[in-house]
Amino acid sequence: MSWVPASRETKFGILLSRITEPYLAFFRRFIPPLGMIDISPIVAIFVLNYLITRGVFEVYRLIRASLM
Repeated sequence: MSWVPASRETKFGILLSRITEPYLAFFRRFIPPLGMIDISPIVAIFVLNYLITRGVFEVYRLIRASLM
């Protein structure tokens, strides 16, 4: 949304901000911006990807264990 600042004021931009800001705020507490570049969204995406991948693997493992 930072590439097109006017998009933040749309209904979609406000909704997206309400959904993502609580999650990103956690990472912004620990990762300061590097000049004008905020890398906390990149770290947040990697963490979310890891958690989703790990969660899918655990569900698969539990299903497989229950079938055997």
